Parts: sequence; C-alpha cells; structure tokens
Amino acid sequence: MDLDWPSNASHIGRPRVLSDDALESIHRAALEIVATVGMRVQHPEALELLQEAGCEKCGSLVRIAPELVESMRALVPSRIHIHDREGSPAMELGGYNSYFGSGSDLMDTWDLDTGELRPSRLEDTERSVRLCDALPNIDFVMSGAWPNELDARVAFLYNFRAMLCSTHKPLVVTTNARADLEVLWRVACSLRGGAQALRDKPYFIVYGESVSPLSHMDEAIDKLLFCGEKGVPCPYTPAPLAGGTGPVTIAGLLAMSLAEYYQGMVVHQLAHPGAPLLFGIGPLVLDFTTLQSSYCAVEFAMAHTGMIEIARWLDVPNWAYGGMTDSHSLDCQAGLEIAEVALLNMMAGSNLTHDAGYQGFGLAASLEQIVVVDELIGMNRRLLAGIEVNEATLALSAIADVGPGGEFLSHRHTRSHCRDAQWRPTVFSRASRAAWEADSRPDLRERARRKAIALLASHEVDMPPREVVDTMEAAIAEFERSLDD
Repeated sequence: MDLDWPSNASHIGRPRVLSDDALESIHRAALEIVATVGMRVQHPEALELLQEAGCEKCGSLVRIAPELVESMRALVPSRIHIHDREGSPAMELGGYNSYFGSGSDLMDTWDLDTGELRPSRLEDTERSVRLCDALPNIDFVMSGAWPNELDARVAFLYNFRAMLCSTHKPLVVTTNARADLEVLWRVACSLRGGAQALRDKPYFIVYGESVSPLSHMDEAIDKLLFCGEKGVPCPYTPAPLAGGTGPVTIAGLLAMSLAEYYQGMVVHQLAHPGAPLLFGIGPLVLDFTTLQSSYCAVEFAMAHTGMIEIARWLDVPNWAYGGMTDSHSLDCQAGLEIAEVALLNMMAGSNLTHDAGYQGFGLAASLEQIVVVDELIGMNRRLLAGIEVNEATLALSAIADVGPGGEFLSHRHTRSHCRDAQWRPTVFSRASRAAWEADSRPDLRERARRKAIALLASHEVDMPPREVVDTMEAAIAEFERSLDD
C-alpha cells in the first residue's frame, strides 16, 4: 500500500526475556496441550468446524493435531491496518510499531473536581474519550468507564455511542454478545458507507478472551466468528492468573495461554481464512500474600514481554497492556510501575497497548493518570527515535563559528534547532523552586489534574454525520425494544 501509515518503530537495542530455543519450546508445549489435554468447547458451529477438520472430540473436550494448528497459523495476517473515524490511516499493527490507548469498563472513577472515588457514569465515558482525543500520544480509545446507572444489557451500546461522538481516533470496543456487537457493526457500516468499505478500512477492534484454564465460552466464540465473517480485527486474549487459573511459573503460563490462543485461532481461521487476528496474553499474577490480582508484579512484566516476543516469533500483531498501576493513587509507586512497563513495551515492540488510566489493580479510572501516561509515551518516543546524525545536526559550521571559549545561545544554529532538538514536558515539572512555591507547590497529580480540566474545557470534537447518529439512536432503541419482548 502507498498510504502514509503512522509508524512508531525504531531500531535501537531490544530487550529479550526468551531465547530462540525457549520460544520454540513454548510453541511445542502449546501444541502438546492442544493435542493431548484438549480444551472445553461447546459452541455448535465451532465444534462442527473442528470435527470437519479432523479434530478429536471427547465429551466436551476437543483436541487439535499440531499439523492443523501450523496450517492455520500460516493464514493469520502479519499486518493489520486501522483507520480513524473519517477513514484516514491511523495504525499499522505488527512488527515493532507501538501504539497506546485507554482501557475499558472501569466500575469506579476518581472525580476530577472533588478528588473522591465514586461509581462511574456514562458521562465519565464521554469525558475520558474526549480527553484521549485531545492527547497527542494516545493513539486509540476504549471506553474508560462503565455506566453503572444503565441496564448492563445496553450499557455497551451507550458507551459506543459516547465513543463514536467524542473522538476521531480508532476504537477498541467491548460487547456483551454477538447481538450488541452486530449493532455496533451496522452503525460502523453506516459511517463508512457500507460493509465492504468498513472491511477495507476497519474503524474498531473487538476485544475477545478465552476463559482460563482451557475453556472457550460460547459468547466469546460467537464474537470471534462474527468478527472473522465481517473482517473486523480482534484480539483473542487469554488472561490467566498465575498461581490461580494458570501455572505459577512464567514458562507454563505462556505455554498454556498460547495453547488457548491456538484453539481460538484455529476456529477463527477455519471459518474465515486470512481474517485479521491479534495475539495477546494478560498474564496477571496472584499475590499469595494478599490474594490480590496484580497487574504490575515484576513477573507480569516478564511474562508480558515474553508474550510480545512470541507474537513477533509468530509474525502476528499483538495486544498488550500498559499505562496502569496497582497503586490506589497517582503516587511514586504508580509512576515507577507505569514508566517501567511502558518503556519495556515500547522497546519490545508492543503493538496495541491498552489500559492507560487503570488504577488500583484495574478497578478504578484516573483521568490524571491518562495525562501522565500520554506525557511518558511522548518522552519515550523521543528517546526511542534514536539520534539523528547529518550535516545539520553535527553542527560543524556552528562549532567553527563559535570556536574556543564562545557561546552557542545566540548562534543561528541554536535558533534554527531549539524547537526540534528538545522534547518539552507539559506536566513533568522543570519549574524553579521559587516558581513552584509561588504556584502552591503542585505535585504531579495536581498538574495532570489541571491539564485534564483545561483540555476538557477547551477541546471539542465534531459530531459524526447526522445520518450516522440517527442510525445509532434507532439501533439502540430497536435493541432496547427487543429486550422487552
């Protein structure tokens, strides 16, 4: 394609947590799991596909021969192109390209005005999405909040409406089942001008997940097959809890998760060969001292980096996690956890990294934290771009002009490059002590809060075409009537 795809890949040194031999061993272990242990699948269409392909069914368990896994693996595209609301190129998923976005469906939100934690509302989805639209380093958007005041059966649709109207950026959506997913798809077809146009220029990605250990719910398979049929990109992402619903050892956790992905991948590709699919793992860690599920244990970072390396070994796009903290406030711990995982992700080559703004083990939303993550991504992108070396940046003429004992502040070379030679923060403080004290000594959270409030007060997003909004409203109304029947 000749389109100008935004790319954030760089070519500096990369971290490794798995050797080539280790990657091969995990792959072979996953093949053994799907071939000998098997997995629970009860979805009628999926079972028919698997049995027609020669898979063994024993009760509710299905076993897949390694040869079938390998043949289906070869069909998964290595690149997925995602477009924004207006149809412009936005993300090229695959390789080392690294994009970041918010998370979804958080039950509680830290209120920007009061500083108190409260149940999330639909208006929080709109504010989170509009803030993400205003931030330059947030590349895609999820809902950020769960509308507790709504019937859960229609909440996903109302969240989608808020997202459609509050950002130009591409979306990652969650849905309850195939029925409400089909509503979102019909609206997106209206936006693009038809089903083929949406297939050619995907606007949203649908999150999907198996149930660890080794189970695949009908609803997840339903959505997986629908996405394959319509050409909608989707990750199929096991999220085992190390020591709880998955092995406590990192290698075992990766092997079992890869096996679960392989099961979903085989169904997906048998039904719709070549349909776009992402690989990912949410390798959460059960902390045995607190029985809390940790997003930011060091073992999570190790397993997550291993997942990215597996995806690159498979040559498929990956679905990743980042921008979150286990801390219950935007404190030093939060900063360290966010920074470590974000930089590791970008160096390893995470493609589609969600969860910016997740706080307190992924239970609460923080708009201030999204602002901080945006700033951190911008700083890391500057770092990972590498050092530009050419005639202008070597500055030989300027060095000769200034000579020994001179100064560069007034030289035209400094005037010419002072803007592009330095990255400038907006919430990371470089103020003098006197200026900081005169400003009431704001900490990072307060500076991020001020920026979020200012952006929300000034940033407006054009509505999609009137006919698309009307289609959305009519589709929601029709869906709600169907629930009453």
